[in-house]
Amino acid sequence: MKRGGSSVCSRDKGRGRESGWVLLLLLLLCLSLVGLQLLFSSNQILPIPLPLPFSFIQRHTRNNTSCHLGAFGDKMVSMLPPDLPFTLFLPSPSSFQKILRLDPATSLAPDTATLNNTLAILSRVLAFSAVPQLLPARGLPVRMPISVDAVSGLKLLAWRDLDGTVVVNGIRSECVNIRKGELIVHVIAGVLMDPEFEQSFFPDYEEDT
Repeated sequence: MKRGGSSVCSRDKGRGRESGWVLLLLLLLCLSLVGLQLLFSSNQILPIPLPLPFSFIQRHTRNNTSCHLGAFGDKMVSMLPPDLPFTLFLPSPSSFQKILRLDPATSLAPDTATLNNTLAILSRVLAFSAVPQLLPARGLPVRMPISVDAVSGLKLLAWRDLDGTVVVNGIRSECVNIRKGELIVHVIAGVLMDPEFEQSFFPDYEEDT
């Protein structure tokens, strides 16, 4: 009887140890899952190349002046209703001068003819550059262009690069996500326009290059 009792006790103890190991493994597994969940939620997984939400101005702007809209940029922004959702792919100050031949020192002078001509150019560029919907940088797919229509009907292909840069019709941004009321402004290193409007600037642009 004693041998039988000892055998039963040994089996019970063996099962107890096995149950203990199973519970320990389950506990470790649960802790691992919780740790992974916390790691994902805090965005600390560095090998993933997809950009996380951040301020583009802080990480990608070469200097503070590159984020200024400039006189022509401010004028174009003022042409849009600030309380409606628009995205504006705004030419950089240097693009206004190099491509559109607009000089802030003279093109906005109170002379009626000069000012009217400047406003006409800005209105055309605005129609090619303004999209009647909000397109924040992190809302654009990474390296997968999406098609959107500008106010003029011009088709734009916009996407986001791995470093957070917005690219529209092959033109890269200098600054993104500048908020002006309900507007989102992306400053780009170029000018969006259709071939017909481009022809009026193309010859002069070629001579300098």
